[in-house]
Amino acid sequence: MNWDIVEGKWKQVTGYLKEQWGDLTNDEIKELDGKKDQLIGKIQAKYGITKEEAEKQVDEFAKKIK
Repeated sequence: MNWDIVEGKWKQVTGYLKEQWGDLTNDEIKELDGKKDQLIGKIQAKYGITKEEAEKQVDEFAKKIK
């Protein structure tokens, strides 16, 4: 999946981000501004999961965005 699509639609996908990762605040999502690596790091920290698991979740999320 091309992350550029997600990044380009960042404002439109913020609702989906909140559904997927409800612990992320609106301010955190806004600060991420479509940056995949920062999203992975934030998910890793918030949910106490490995970087690999966070990457997997983000990649699965990105596949749903068209």
